[in-house]
Amino acid sequence: MNQYVIIGNGAAAAGCIEGIRSVDQTGSITVVSGENHPVYARPLISYFLMGKTDPSRMNYRPKDFYETMNVSVIYGAKAVSVDPKGKEVLLSNGQVLSYSSLCIAAGSSPFVPPFEGLESVPQVFSFMTLDDALALNDTLTENDRVLIVGAGLIGLKCAEGILARVKSITVCDLAPRVLSSILDEECAGMMQAHLEKQGMAFMLGDTVTRFSGNTAVMQSGKTVEFDRLIMAVGVRANIGLVKDAGGETDRGILADTHLRTSLPDVYTAGDCAQGEDASIGAKRVLAIMPNAYLQGHAAGVNMAGGDEVFDNAIPMNSIGFFGLHAMTAGSYDGEMYEERGEGRLKRLFVKDDRLIGFILIGAVERAGIYTSLIREKTPLSELDFDLLKKVASTVAFSQENRRKKFGGVV
Repeated sequence: MNQYVIIGNGAAAAGCIEGIRSVDQTGSITVVSGENHPVYARPLISYFLMGKTDPSRMNYRPKDFYETMNVSVIYGAKAVSVDPKGKEVLLSNGQVLSYSSLCIAAGSSPFVPPFEGLESVPQVFSFMTLDDALALNDTLTENDRVLIVGAGLIGLKCAEGILARVKSITVCDLAPRVLSSILDEECAGMMQAHLEKQGMAFMLGDTVTRFSGNTAVMQSGKTVEFDRLIMAVGVRANIGLVKDAGGETDRGILADTHLRTSLPDVYTAGDCAQGEDASIGAKRVLAIMPNAYLQGHAAGVNMAGGDEVFDNAIPMNSIGFFGLHAMTAGSYDGEMYEERGEGRLKRLFVKDDRLIGFILIGAVERAGIYTSLIREKTPLSELDFDLLKKVASTVAFSQENRRKKFGGVV
């Protein structure tokens, strides 16, 4: 009987379990979960802080998921090392697990720069996991002044989650704009203006040089007094298990289109994996939930002896803050086409007769059509692109393409 081991218990692990069971219904599956929670939807942790959900409603799969899938879960343990020759995994609790196939879906960890005086700050939090959210939830008061270091997605979602519960929030970032990795200058400005209307304060192009207790000294020379500090500078893929075992790594664990690593019978998926990015034709870490699941599913199928390729991943984000929604995908280095209206901005980026990326703010309806064009590298000359620029509609496809893509809809 095959012995499958999965390191990690997020969306990639869920995909891996379902991929394995689509091929092998009898092999043993063991999941090693560093957290003491069943798989949950991590993007919901900010809504938990807002009181819009609770941990029991954040589950990514039904309560009986592991039982139905005949999966054993080891909670509160982490993998310490992998022995690819002996096909064994050593855990932090001393257990040794044997495997016939292994999937490392170990995710990522917060990156905390070595700020001077950080150890003097009495209340420091991260914001990546449910446990992080629970810890923050237990300490917040209406008189708190909160400093968030990092104006990326993690920092801003945290700010959204707690804004109504605290006295003030200041967000700082060395980058000159919010969400600098996914929005251009004008689009970021729209989002920042919207957040400022809700009461957030920003210090951009500025960051902390040192801490002294509850005081942050900024690069600009300004000081910020705070009661709670949240570090949201960035994340780093957890690559150590494969790297220490002699496997190939870069920013993530290098994987082929079957999610195989360079180690025999070892696969990877999720935020720690560096797989194919169809938008640039190269390998990149794409730390987003949909890709994590799809990578996990492909890894699981292939671990069980099937044949599933996942080679059309692209960077994409769907975000919203206080009613203003934005979607982005692909890259932005092509010719730009723009449509705008009141509170709405659409930017499409085209290169070599292909749609390679988009930014949509306040106009996110049917964005999946644009995403599909990027993934499938559809030639725009086959479409009515003038119509698509104005509205994402299947009418822009030829009748033949509509039959192929949409099951006969004409």
